[in-house]
Amino acid sequence: MRRPLLITAGALLLVVVLVVGLRQAGEDRGEAEPGTAMSREEVLEPLQPPPPVPPRLAALHAQGSELIPGALPVYEEKLRELRGFPVVVNLWASWCGPCRFELPFIQEVSSEMGREIAFLGVDVGDNREDAEKTAAEFFMPYPSIEDPRTKIRAELGTQGLPATAFYTADGKLEYLHQGAYTSADKLREDIERYAVNG
Repeated sequence: MRRPLLITAGALLLVVVLVVGLRQAGEDRGEAEPGTAMSREEVLEPLQPPPPVPPRLAALHAQGSELIPGALPVYEEKLRELRGFPVVVNLWASWCGPCRFELPFIQEVSSEMGREIAFLGVDVGDNREDAEKTAAEFFMPYPSIEDPRTKIRAELGTQGLPATAFYTADGKLEYLHQGAYTSADKLREDIERYAVNG
């Protein structure tokens, strides 16, 4: 009678050890948890005066989550207009799972840093209706330029989505990050390293 009881207890202990070990292994690998989408109000609240927001950045905030047609010519024009500010450009699409994963981190950081840093989106190879739904679900306090034929993506040389480009205040492309950000902190670090101090 005692032997089956000991075997059962031993098997149960082994299962507990395996579950704890697997959970710790996942934490050690730094597996990221997806963020939670912020509402329009939550995103815009830190960007409200006072203190005043520079007019060119306030103009971006006024176009929050809008999709702007024009592809590469409009993208280049926007970058020229934003000279004098570091610029962070996030390339995304509604059909891209990793893009949706990182958008809450983009929301958080663009809301925090949008008084000094210009943010832009590029909606790549997307269906406009689906893109509008995604932009409404993950409100961005900046517009996204439509890139239906992936000309902007080709110009930047990205291999896939998502991707994030970092421009210095003088308009130099300093760094292109391929893949999704797994935390807001990692995005903040790259903004400081490449856009602000690049």
